[in-house]
Amino acid sequence: MRSQSTYTLKEATKKLESYCTYQNRCHKEVVTKLRDMHMISEAIDQIVTHLIQEDYLNEERFSKGFAQGKFRIKKWGRNRITNELKLRAISKYNIKTALNEIDQDDYLETLNILAKKRLDAIKETNIQKRKRKLADYLLYRGWESHLVYCKVKELIK
Repeated sequence: MRSQSTYTLKEATKKLESYCTYQNRCHKEVVTKLRDMHMISEAIDQIVTHLIQEDYLNEERFSKGFAQGKFRIKKWGRNRITNELKLRAISKYNIKTALNEIDQDDYLETLNILAKKRLDAIKETNIQKRKRKLADYLLYRGWESHLVYCKVKELIK
């Protein structure tokens, strides 16, 4: 770590190239990182432009990777993924493109597996409370309400 938090344009650019190479980043993360490095706005604009031109920074690639990862690994639904991408200031076009990458059959199968696994873990005996707990869990994870309520109705009779 540097004792002085000042970077030349070249040093900051190299640092951000490494930052973006390590993991896909969105524009907002990069700008935040540069602000934390106390870079002036002209330098930030110049570095971000360089990163985009050299393909270190690509929001479409970021949003597709983010959506796939959160769906496959964390089992998030489309609503949660959409909200998280919006928090990162991703465009509606890129959000839509990213969500289209998720296969519908895989999506429904994942919901089914997740719902059954969660239902097995719910110890509640009251049927209405069981339904509510399962629905709340799936809704929190970002699954669409019409899918959640159909799944709850299917699994708890």
